Amino acid sequence: MTIERLDDRPRLLSALEDLADLLVRTVNGGASVGFLAPLDRAAATAWWRGRADAVQRAELAVWVARDGDRLIGTVSLALPDKPNSRHRAELVKLMVHPDGRGRGVGKALLATAERAAHDAGVTLLHLDTETDSPAEHLYARTGWTRIGAIPDYAADPHGRLRPTSLYYKRVGPAAGDTAGAAATAG
Repeated sequence: MTIERLDDRPRLLSALEDLADLLVRTVNGGASVGFLAPLDRAAATAWWRGRADAVQRAELAVWVARDGDRLIGTVSLALPDKPNSRHRAELVKLMVHPDGRGRGVGKALLATAERAAHDAGVTLLHLDTETDSPAEHLYARTGWTRIGAIPDYAADPHGRLRPTSLYYKRVGPAAGDTAGAAATAG
């Protein structure tokens, strides 16, 4: 398995079809990543295409995991643009193809995003995920702290309202050094 960053618009667009396929497969397989099933390929392609400008502006960092030439996972970091929040980032859209599950793909993608956040001077990561989902178990096993759940926060792919758990993890330079984090991140 290799992990690579799609660090500009052309690189993201070159992986567009594979990313769209992964999103369709993930949503239609029951994972709650912000879409309702059945998700069609055109909608998934349009959604990923809509992320290209944010990647180009370095507001969104996207990594993909490949098994040979096959894309088997992705994860992103959304980076805030406000001066008072440059020390933090949101982990978003961690997805692993069903064929890649149970092989450490999610854990490797998570570690890659955490390392990149650290290297960028980010000190705090946060995320939300469907309560009792397989993803929630991954976050708990990898040192993320659950701070609670919001009932009926988002609909699952079948349209049922489900609770969402909120997590955070400290990474990077010493906690509380927001001036240093802001200087290195932006």
